[in-house]
Amino acid sequence: MPDIDLPALLDGRRMNRFQWNVVILCALVLFLDGFDTQAISYAAPLIAQEWHLARASLGPIFSAALAGLMVGYLAIAPLSDRFGPKRLIVASTALFGALTLLTVCAHTVTQLIALRFLTGLWLGAAAPGAVALTGEYSPQRLRATFVLLIYCGFSLGFVAAGALAAPLLHAYGWRSLFWAGALLPLLLCPILWRTLPESLDFLLRRAAPAERIALVLRRLELTLPSSTHGETIVAPVVGVLGLLRGGYAAGTLLLWIIFAINLGAFYLLQSWLPALLMGLHRSLDVVATATALSTVGGIVAAFVVGPAMDRFGASASLAVLYAVGAAVVGLLGPSLSATLWVLLAASFGAGFCISGGQKSAIAMATVFYPASLRSTGVGWALGVGRTGGIAGPLLAGFVLSAGWTPNWLFGVVALAMLLTATATVALGRVRRGMSVSSAVASSSEIFSSVGE
Repeated sequence: MPDIDLPALLDGRRMNRFQWNVVILCALVLFLDGFDTQAISYAAPLIAQEWHLARASLGPIFSAALAGLMVGYLAIAPLSDRFGPKRLIVASTALFGALTLLTVCAHTVTQLIALRFLTGLWLGAAAPGAVALTGEYSPQRLRATFVLLIYCGFSLGFVAAGALAAPLLHAYGWRSLFWAGALLPLLLCPILWRTLPESLDFLLRRAAPAERIALVLRRLELTLPSSTHGETIVAPVVGVLGLLRGGYAAGTLLLWIIFAINLGAFYLLQSWLPALLMGLHRSLDVVATATALSTVGGIVAAFVVGPAMDRFGASASLAVLYAVGAAVVGLLGPSLSATLWVLLAASFGAGFCISGGQKSAIAMATVFYPASLRSTGVGWALGVGRTGGIAGPLLAGFVLSAGWTPNWLFGVVALAMLLTATATVALGRVRRGMSVSSAVASSSEIFSSVGE
């Protein structure tokens, strides 16, 4: 296998136009992913009205795409190890665009649920590949920052769906939102195929002619080592089991715990904050503003936490964020009935730490796994974490029905955030231990070669 250390080659150099194109295109994929995921929330009430559906029937419609997302993360995202992240990103974008277009033709609840589930499958497959490709073509010193920035595209897709919902739905009906959600990814696919590079790590592992590798390196303004010309490199597919081998098992389990707790807190906040505020007779304007600020807080966090992770270390920065989040979330319960500025500040702070923490956890997974495991590792972390996302709102509903106050509810969430901070510190120790072991192994190889 050629001796090509891409992170070392990219570090110390300025980002060139080719690398910026990778980051921007991956951010666009996540933007469209977020837009499509959120569009059903605005279209569903009009669908129910047109089809004369009871409100209870909306639940399976909402859940179908989320279930598809989890299956996509777990089952389809690992296929990037076999076919390459670029191919999977383009295929996933084309398929979720085409399935969204078919949603326009749905006439029954069964058809709609099936189409939303299938759309969710490919929405879940696209994101890990985009994260992996961004991580690979970013300098190591900026990797966490760029992964966080492209994941802001997902949040901005949520915002764009809300911004377009009112004018499109009023003027053209619910199908117009799906037309927009379908045509944009379908138009993007040819650009992705023409412009996105394949993963260099994938090319090195999967029977890649040296000329093909050299083409990618030229676009990076690098050159292929002369000893590799004419070579063909074949390496086995790593697969899901690679997450639990070679010293990655402990870190993988810790990441799954972090993702499950963080996503549980995120969906609990998104699902129950509006309902709790309305139960306290807050105005709709206040409810909308407080909920929106939690999303804005997560976006702002990317511009703060990403550079901190690159400068001070991923695990240390994220552990501090979660620890601060525990304090902020613990104060969120009493803030619900406090003065307006206190409520809005607490909502922004909770979003900064919880939504920002989720984006940062994805960046940490990108830093933890090597390129050969990155797409699978991120996909499985998101998929396993989705179980927490499902359980969080359900458990909140159960304990509130049992008579718990919001103060008690958010107090428990704060304790869970402390557990996440502890798991993050432990993950940092695992990563440092792996780095030491790798350095010792490299030194042993050097001394052995000298002895020979």
